Amino acid sequence: MTDPEVPQTEKSSRSKAPLIVGGLVVVAIVVAGVFWLLRDDAPDEVNLDDAVAQVSTTTEAADTGDTGDTGSDDGSSTTEVAADGIEGEWTVDTETGEFDYESATGSFVGFRIDEELAGVGATEAVGRTGDVSGGITIEGTTVTAGSFDVDLTTIPTNESRRDDRVQSALATDQFPTATFELTGPIELGAGAADGETVTATAVGDLTIKGTTQSIEMPIEAKLVEGTVVLVGSSEITFADFGVEVPSAPIVLSVADVGTLELQLLLVRG
Repeated sequence: MTDPEVPQTEKSSRSKAPLIVGGLVVVAIVVAGVFWLLRDDAPDEVNLDDAVAQVSTTTEAADTGDTGDTGSDDGSSTTEVAADGIEGEWTVDTETGEFDYESATGSFVGFRIDEELAGVGATEAVGRTGDVSGGITIEGTTVTAGSFDVDLTTIPTNESRRDDRVQSALATDQFPTATFELTGPIELGAGAADGETVTATAVGDLTIKGTTQSIEMPIEAKLVEGTVVLVGSSEITFADFGVEVPSAPIVLSVADVGTLELQLLLVRG
């Protein structure tokens, strides 16, 4: 006995079913991939304790010969600095640690900004660069001068597809460098040379995209093994510097105010 003939419309529906299921699977994979790429995986904010630990670890590795350098540093660097005082020129150290976007152990400057992404929700966009130069002058226990240059053309973010938009917003083809010039003294206190933590506020002129604004940045610093470890962060309004925050179809909203942050390792110049 033969099966009754199946209507043509039912046959068509059956033949399309695998295609529909396959399409749904593909969509699910794409959505999952987008979520993975745009998830909130921002690195931690700058922190003095973490920065000090990184410098200490690097120094210990050098002392034990892990870097291949038998070295003459017997841990007396801070003692020698204390004996000599901290007066003099201190410049950004480009040899200690290294710049890695997620776990930078050297000097870097960057930004943080909150954003809302379609299908993802609230995230934090973070950009950083290790291309920093400059230094400070200390007279007695007072920082009397300081200036730093940051190469904005080398800033990666935690989403590579955002990078070009950041470069465009900052107009790095015309203004590749941001600068900070200290405009007021910073008193470090008598204990700074002995490795005591210093908490202060740096006041200076920040120039981004050819526009200069005065800012105040709370900072923390500590002398560790002959290196001044300094971290700081300050809120800035991007519009004050003529910067329009980057946008894209997936971006629902971006905060007008972001955070400028830095981690600097300074050694005698």
